[in-house]
Amino acid sequence: MAGEGDVAGEGGALRLLGLLADGAPVAEVAAAPATERARELAVRVASAREVHRRREAGLSALLETARALASESDTAQVLDAIVRRARALLGTDLTYLTLHDPERGDTYMRATDGSVSAAFQSVRLELGAGLGGLVASTRKPYWTADYWDDERFRHTTDIDGAVSEEGIIAICGTPLLVENDFVGVLFAANRSPRPFTREEVALLGNLATLAAVTLVQTRALADAESALAALSTAHETVRQYADGIERAAAAHDRFASLVLGGGGVDDLTHAVADLLGGWAALVDEDGSVRSATAGAAVPEELPDLGSGRVVGADGVYGLAVATADERLATLVVGGVGELADADRRTVERAGVVTALVLLFERQAADARQSARNRVVTELVAARGPEEDRVQLARSAGTDPERPYCLLVLRADPGASTRALALSATAATGEGSLVGAHDGDVVALVPGADPDELARTVAARMGRRAEVTVSGVGPLTGVDAVSAAHEEAVRAVAALVALGRRGQGAAATQLGFAGLVVGGDPDVAAYVERELGSLLDYDARRGTDLVGTLAAWFAAGRSPRHAATALHVHVNTVAQRLERIGALLGEGWQEPDRSLELQLALRMRQLLASD
Repeated sequence: MAGEGDVAGEGGALRLLGLLADGAPVAEVAAAPATERARELAVRVASAREVHRRREAGLSALLETARALASESDTAQVLDAIVRRARALLGTDLTYLTLHDPERGDTYMRATDGSVSAAFQSVRLELGAGLGGLVASTRKPYWTADYWDDERFRHTTDIDGAVSEEGIIAICGTPLLVENDFVGVLFAANRSPRPFTREEVALLGNLATLAAVTLVQTRALADAESALAALSTAHETVRQYADGIERAAAAHDRFASLVLGGGGVDDLTHAVADLLGGWAALVDEDGSVRSATAGAAVPEELPDLGSGRVVGADGVYGLAVATADERLATLVVGGVGELADADRRTVERAGVVTALVLLFERQAADARQSARNRVVTELVAARGPEEDRVQLARSAGTDPERPYCLLVLRADPGASTRALALSATAATGEGSLVGAHDGDVVALVPGADPDELARTVAARMGRRAEVTVSGVGPLTGVDAVSAAHEEAVRAVAALVALGRRGQGAAATQLGFAGLVVGGDPDVAAYVERELGSLLDYDARRGTDLVGTLAAWFAAGRSPRHAATALHVHVNTVAQRLERIGALLGEGWQEPDRSLELQLALRMRQLLASD
């Protein structure tokens, strides 16, 4: 019988060995028929094998996780990968990860897998509050099979509410540490009671360590990439700045070369357009364009340029060209897209150089104008021999021996005579002599029609300011300047008095009105202007055409009654009237001209009675 028992025991042991060799689970090994001692040993071997198998599976999973995390470069993707791997390895209902916030001194939810509660996904854990707060404050792993009955940590309303909404009961949390730096907490949780084995806690801890290292490395890589990008940006900024300095230096050299070569504002304007690749224009203070390149489209309203810097609006940029206390013009550029800082400096440099050129031009113009002023004063005052005055006029660029008209230009009180003279020089054209004299501007302009010249110049000047212009002429020789100036001064005063500011007219167009409203009237000159041709004829021929004309007007324009008054035949009166018409010209019998003739006859009679 003993032999049979030994055989039975030996058979049970063989069966146990077979189960162990086949890798049967511990429960199957524990249920196999065998001696108690053999079964106990077999269960211990099977359990040890299970532990080693789980460890091997865990190490394999960690290795696979490390490989997966190594391929991730985005922090968010790394965190999501960590919680997914943890949930898959531990087989829990959900996993989540909180990160440390050094500024607020707590941890906040950063990534979840399996969570369904919005409140839970946004919860923050104070250090020491909740199981996660306990892990964060102690930097040690903690786990509980029943969260609600565990009094090791402090329960708070916010945390308990979020945990309750998620339905969590069992929780395991382990810190994310890199050397002594606390990064966060990795959690695994179940919605039913579940004890966590030490192997599971260790596996979660290994995952947390791997996650912490990967997270720090990812952050370091991101910081390095950010630093590299910042360095690249800084390098590009330095390069652009260097390019800008080089372009600015080239612009400076070009502007300086133009000025030294005698170039003017037109050359500078074209240089700006060439350097920037668009168009450019220089606009005077009155809005007129002084210089412009092809394609220039200067807007009617320029940007506010009070800052002294380049100002842009709607693709057009403007810069005030000014001295310390005076604005001279506006430099406008367009068609260049967005102006870089270097291009803005180029425009500003061009503005400075343009201001200098404008000042030089003004000084030269002032010097030329001062010389013209002296010439005009000499001619009006009729100083010195005629021959010297002729030579003086010719040296100023006008020929007094050719027909010319004398104009007097008068602006509103307070207006700059200097500016008026400079503008009049441009308005009267080549061959004119323009100068300031006694608060007015006097111009000797080639031509034979004083009325047309006065109107034309007034219209041209009106674009800048309201200027009244009177004209006398045509004249020849320098001796006629003084008397013509006096007549023109009276005429311009008459125009102003008659409310015709800003207009132009010849003195002859004003007639007796000019004599009445003008200052210091010259009656003899008026009589001479109206009756001079008849008086000269009578003086040469010994006739009395003037007397005949007076008698004809006195007789109500009746030749018969005039003949009776003159004691001559009516045919004689008719012949004399025909001669008078030839000397006075067409229209002498028109109402306006007849009135002037009758007034002149009356003035002559009064002068003769003196």
